[in-house]
Formats: sequence, C-alpha cells, structure tokens
Amino acid sequence: MLLAELLDAPELGLRLMHSAGGTLDRPIGRLVTTDLLEPGRYLSGGEVVLTGLVWRRQAADSEMFVASMAGRGATTILAGKAQLGDVPADLLEACRRHDVTLVEVPIEVAFADVTEYVAAAGSAETGARLSASLVRQRQLLSSIAAGRSLDELAARISAEIGHDCRVLTPTGRHVVPGPSELDAETVDAVTRRFLTADRMPAVAVAPKEAGGSPYSLFPVGSGFGNRLTAWVLVIDGDHATWSRDHVEAVHELSAIAALDRARRDEGRRALRPLVADALALVESGAPQAEVAARLRQAGAHSERPMVVAVAELREDGPGEVALSLLEDVALTVGPAVVAPGRDDLLVAFLPFTPELPEHLRRAFGRLAPGLNRSRLTVGISGETSIDALAGALEEARFAQRAARAARAPVSVVTSDEVASHVLLLGTLPDDVRRTYSNRVLGAVLDHDRRTHADLLMTLQAFLACSCSWTRTAEYLHLHVNTVRYRIERVEQLTGRDLSTLEDRVDVFLACKSL
Repeated sequence: MLLAELLDAPELGLRLMHSAGGTLDRPIGRLVTTDLLEPGRYLSGGEVVLTGLVWRRQAADSEMFVASMAGRGATTILAGKAQLGDVPADLLEACRRHDVTLVEVPIEVAFADVTEYVAAAGSAETGARLSASLVRQRQLLSSIAAGRSLDELAARISAEIGHDCRVLTPTGRHVVPGPSELDAETVDAVTRRFLTADRMPAVAVAPKEAGGSPYSLFPVGSGFGNRLTAWVLVIDGDHATWSRDHVEAVHELSAIAALDRARRDEGRRALRPLVADALALVESGAPQAEVAARLRQAGAHSERPMVVAVAELREDGPGEVALSLLEDVALTVGPAVVAPGRDDLLVAFLPFTPELPEHLRRAFGRLAPGLNRSRLTVGISGETSIDALAGALEEARFAQRAARAARAPVSVVTSDEVASHVLLLGTLPDDVRRTYSNRVLGAVLDHDRRTHADLLMTLQAFLACSCSWTRTAEYLHLHVNTVRYRIERVEQLTGRDLSTLEDRVDVFLACKSL
C-alpha cells in the first residue's frame, strides 16, 4: 500500500502537513508506534512512525525526535493531536529540515484504526502478490527445465520490471552481461560496495565519469555465505523506489540464479581431478604429449601459448575459498584450469594475451575490500608453450614469493618484474634466508634494538644510493660525516669492508633476505 493511498482514505481523515520527496509514492514499510524522545535505536529504515507527541516538553524536543528517527532512515511521521490539541509548528519545521513527511492524525482516530487499515489493505495485496509470484516461479522453473539459459531468464525479468539485470562476481566477471557489460570503473564501484555493505540489498553508485547511475545489489542465494565467492545480481536503479512486486521478481531471479550456479559449480568440481593430474604430470616432468592430452581433457587449449599463475590466500580458512576465487578469475579469460600444487599453492594454466597481467591485477585487486586480515599473493609466468610448462611454473612460483614481500592485501607480480637477485633468493627456503641475514647482519640488528641508532636504515639507503656518501646524506637529510660514522660502525659490527665488491654483495643480499 502506498502512503498516498492511505492519505486518500476518507474514514481516517489524515491531513498532509509536509511531503518529503518521493515518499507518497513509496510502499508503506513497517508501522512503529512510539513516544520515546529518541526512537532511532529501534528503527532500521523505511518505517512510518506513529506518535502521540507525549515526548514533547519543549520546542527543542521536536528537533531531537525527528533527527533521531531520520538518522535511522524512517521516512514519515503520523502525529496524533490528542495530547497537545494540535501538531506544534516546531515539529513541522524539524520535519522540513530533515526532509521527513509529516501527517496529522485527527483526535477521533485511534492509531489502532490506522494500523488495521494498513494491515487489511496489505492482506489483500499479499494474496494477489503471492498468486502472481507462484505463477512466475512456475514459469521460471519450467524455463530451466526446458533448457533456457540464465541470460534468457534475466532478460525476461528485466523486461518485466523495466530495469536491466546482470549477474557479476566480486572479481568483476559478468556471468550474465545483460544488454552489455558494465565499464571497468562501474564494476569497481559495484564490487567494492557488495563486499563492504553492512546489509543486503544495497545500492552502489557509478563514478561521475561513468554516469553516476545507481545500481541495486542483491546476493544470489541466501546471502549468508562468503561474499568473496558469491554471485551478485546488479540491477539498474534504486530498489527503494520499486514496487514490492518488482522486488519479489528480483528475489525469484536470485533463487533461479543460485540453482544455475550450483549446476555450473558441480561441473567444475568434476573437472578438478583432471586438472590435478595434469599439474602432477608437469611437476614430475612427464612427456609433453601426456601433459597436453590431460590438459585438453581438463578443458585447456594446450596448442596455444599459455601463462602459469600461482596464488596463495593466507589466513582465510578453507582452501576451497582460494580455489573458487582463482577459478573465477580464470573464467574471465578462458577455462577454469586450476588445481593445488605439491607445495599447497594454487596453480592455474591460462591462455596468454598481452593484456593478461593487467587484467589479473584488476580482477584480484577488486577482492581487497573483502579480505579483512587475509592476504592474496599471485605470481605470473611469462608466455610459454606446452613443452616449457615446468619452467614457467617455477617462474610463477618465484614471482609469487616476491609478491609475498608486499604489504598490500593483494599483490600480483609477473616474472618480468622479478629482479635477478629476487629470483635467486626466491629459490631458497625461508629458514635458510633468515639464517644468512642473521649471520651477516645480526650484530647490526642487535645494536639498533639496544640503541635505536638506525644503522640498518642507513645501510639500506647507502646501498640504494650506490654507496655514494653525498647522495645518501641528501636522501636521509643527514650530515655526510654522520653517514660515514654509521657505515664505519656497520663495518665494525659485521666485519665487512663495504669498499670491496664481494662484501657489498654479501651485505646487499643479507638486507634483501630480511
């Protein structure tokens, strides 16, 4: 029932005193009767508040009452006249300031009469909606049984509600592109809002340069799972302005999309053992023909140039989450040929394109707002053929180790970006590198801990400035004699002469191993 329809009920005699934009044409949400001075804590948004004004002792109370309820998203006040004999002007002014609709309830009309009227109208509407909903559900299920695609069903609901429907994943993959895929900037805004919204459905707004349009976000399925691996319905417009029937149609599409996803996930799970076998063959150095055959069975295009990606998601519970994420990103460029490697890192075989590294950076980067304390690191090999996959796999592993050094929630590194010394250090186990750095720099680290002399920081700057006293002093904003003193102290503590190449290399590698 719309608020305008309630105002038109002659038996209630309600009088509109102030109309906030759009509220008269919105369906009436929950009715809340209260005489608390600050009712906001009991509101969740969209309510119509009935009050007898018992809370009003002075003019300032009106501002406090309206601010409290408006701050929680309530849209309308139905104010009774029985307590004060009239609706005070200060309440009207407060409603104007906060853009809240104000309606006067006559003395002879009880709040129970208003509540019963809305309930009776709602019951009739509910019956009609349920009937229409059941018909629509049967038609959607029949369409699935007849082999209709999710794209076709989304197009049907789009036409019914007058808003384009799409299905996306948090990495930006368009499961259902709708009339056209959203631009990258809008996808960034949509995925960020989906991963960070406190409640669903939510509304995302495209950047101004992309039009600034609103998009309503509805989770596919129950909405209680991990949002990183969820699907989301992205629909043009703000759902708060839609009719209840249109919102229900979207919820029905969500349920159908959940069934479609379950079917697709089952198909991918069936292929995972084949991918695992193909990866094991690569790791064991099996003949090229055998590797190619198994990759083809898993869905990869083994005759084309490929790229190997290695990924790790730390501190995020079950490995199934990380596997699903890497499969989802893989599906944006080709088949989901992904499996855990012998070191428990995830490995993906992807078709090569020159744009692939940047594409992966953007797709994985979209997950950052939802990672919380987890960290996602990805290494990418260079272009390779089927006969060099083992080497490409090692390249990707080195790059992934380099990505671990980054502090960002998501780090993607290609083998081209890995310097030669990083490749060298990447081949060493963590305990070996720690032992080496401690043997060379342990005395310096102990001295800094005791005295806060910043010897290590000065040493790292000195090496980065190619051992130039002047440039190091300028970089650190120190006197050159201070730099000379600190580096001499480093040489005393380490027993190394930094004027010799061999000792410089030893100390440089020890710094990089920290």
